[in-house]
Amino acid sequence: MITVKDLKFGYAGGGFRLSVPEFKLDSRERLAIVGPSGSGKTTLLNLVAGILTPKSGDIDVDGTKVSDLSDAERRRFRATHMGFVFQDFALLDYLPARQNILYPYRITPALKLDSAARDRAQALADACGIGDKMDRHPSALSQGEQQRVAICRALVTQPKLILSDEATGNLDPDSKARILDLLFEQAAEAGAAVLAVTHDHELLPRFERVLDFAQFREGAAA
Repeated sequence: MITVKDLKFGYAGGGFRLSVPEFKLDSRERLAIVGPSGSGKTTLLNLVAGILTPKSGDIDVDGTKVSDLSDAERRRFRATHMGFVFQDFALLDYLPARQNILYPYRITPALKLDSAARDRAQALADACGIGDKMDRHPSALSQGEQQRVAICRALVTQPKLILSDEATGNLDPDSKARILDLLFEQAAEAGAAVLAVTHDHELLPRFERVLDFAQFREGAAA
């Protein structure tokens, strides 16, 4: 699903440098990334998603070299092939929860917003415990509820790759287990791989593989 080779990246101004000689994620695999803050875990997710572009090296996702795509092509590829749970949720304040969940369909013509998509959005919201809050805007939701909306948005398109940046970070232990179950169930149904950044070591036994990302970090803190 993901092959990274000879990847090098640095933010403008210097200081932070990321160097990944090789990294692979198999189809359907569930992999957790751990490591200290500033080691580049979130940066890797953003590079795989095409939000950031590398200085050099190759990033291949499901047979497509993401690092060679244009900005528009990367946005389209991300919307049609990936689901991303952002650490800061990245919800749109002016849209209610339902429309935030369905937002990928509204910005990507290749995705068809039909009754099946709407039903799937409601079913995911019900499973996440926010089914009765679909008409509320993010400002009227708790942080945990906003996180659930973001998770539903990442899953609604049934992507082949789920990228998760601390998807359960603001949830209580019972909710963490339920949300992780939902992520894995949806991934299994779609035949998707899961690449998850987490600081919660209690969740690590649930993953098939754990990667300590500190080995890829070069330079000073970001």
